[in-house]
Amino acid sequence: MSTAAGTGWAQLRQQARSLETQTETLFHTYSQFASTTTTISATPTESEKNVEAQLEDILERRETLISQLTRLLDSESALTASALKQNNLSRHREILLDHRRELARLHSNISAARDRANLLSTVRSDISSYRSQNPEQAEADYMLDERNRIDNSNSMIDGVLSQAYAVNENFGVQRETLASINRRIVGAAGMVPGINGLMTRIGAKKRRDGIILGGFIAFCFLVFFFFG
Repeated sequence: MSTAAGTGWAQLRQQARSLETQTETLFHTYSQFASTTTTISATPTESEKNVEAQLEDILERRETLISQLTRLLDSESALTASALKQNNLSRHREILLDHRRELARLHSNISAARDRANLLSTVRSDISSYRSQNPEQAEADYMLDERNRIDNSNSMIDGVLSQAYAVNENFGVQRETLASINRRIVGAAGMVPGINGLMTRIGAKKRRDGIILGGFIAFCFLVFFFFG
């Protein structure tokens, strides 16, 4: 009797775990209907109804399995009814309760998304109907929209020009700062004895080196021209 009860418990638990996995898979499919708010249909589609019906059916089947597990555990003696089985049964109940809450949440999200989409569609339809019945007002609204777009463009251009002016002004400040630093360096160099002579000798050496290099290049060019 104990072996048969153990086998029945294991089979029921296996079915419960399998249905929990199926529920998770269906939740993923069902949640997609709430994420497509821009293309959601005005009424539930057959696919949406089918997934929701499958979820409700599986939840009911899991409820039945939990009842069977409960009766099986109650029929066992206090010695054979282990704490592990009791914990497993409690866990199945908790998961079932969480999944019922998740189904209610997803159903609420889909309904809210459908209500928003239907409201937006109704408003657009009313606006189109009003404009078709009042062409003069529709033209005025169009001109007003164009004016708003132009104003927004002008505001954007003004913002860009303001930034450009600020950058240009910053460059001017930097130039003045660099010029001031250069004047200070020149002034400090003039105050150090012999620094001007040193700078002059360095400049003369650079010019002499440039002349020598230029002459060498000219000589090489002439050699190549006459002997090439």
